[in-house]
Amino acid sequence: RTFYLNKIMQWLNEPSDWKLENTAIKVTSDPDTDFWRKTHYGFIRDTGHFYYQSVTGNFTAEVKVIGKYKDLYDQAGLMLRVDESNWLKCGIELVDNIQQLSVVVTRDYSDWSILPMADNLGAIWLKITRQDEAIEIYYSLDSQQYNLLRMTYLSLVETVDVGIMCASPKGEGFTATFEKLKIQSF
Repeated sequence: RTFYLNKIMQWLNEPSDWKLENTAIKVTSDPDTDFWRKTHYGFIRDTGHFYYQSVTGNFTAEVKVIGKYKDLYDQAGLMLRVDESNWLKCGIELVDNIQQLSVVVTRDYSDWSILPMADNLGAIWLKITRQDEAIEIYYSLDSQQYNLLRMTYLSLVETVDVGIMCASPKGEGFTATFEKLKIQSF
C-alpha cells in the first residue's frame, strides 16, 4: 500500500502558517519549537511541527526537503514516532551557520548525530526504511544515489506515525517545503 502527501494526514502541533499544494507542503515553523528529551540540556520539548499518518508494519518513507534555514537549530526532515518518549527525526539542521545532516533517536533520552555538508544545500532527499526492528536512514543530494546515514532500533510496536517535521528552537521561524512525500508499505 502506498500513501502520498494528502489531506487525511494530521498535525501534532499545527504551525500557524502552512499550505498544501498538489504534491508539496510549505510550512513556516513557529518560534520556540523543538523535539528533544533530557540529554545534555536537561529539558523536554515536544512542540515541533509533525504532519503524519499512522503506518502498520514495514515501510519506506521518502521526501525532498527545501529549507530557508536562518537561525541556530532550524531543522526540517522526516519523523517516525511511537509516542512522546520514543521517536526519531532526521534531516537538515543549521548549526554554526552550516547545514548539518542530523539524526536524533529518542528512547526516553535523545541522542544526536550530525554530519556537516560541504556546501549549504538547495535541497536534500531523505528516506527512512523500517524493516522489523531495524530503521535505516538514507540521504541523497540528487534523488538518485542514496547513502546510508544511520541504522538504529526504535521499537517493535506494529504501528508508528510517519511524516514530515520542522522546528525552530532558537529562531523566529523559517520556511521549509516538502515535496513528493511517499510512504510505501511492503
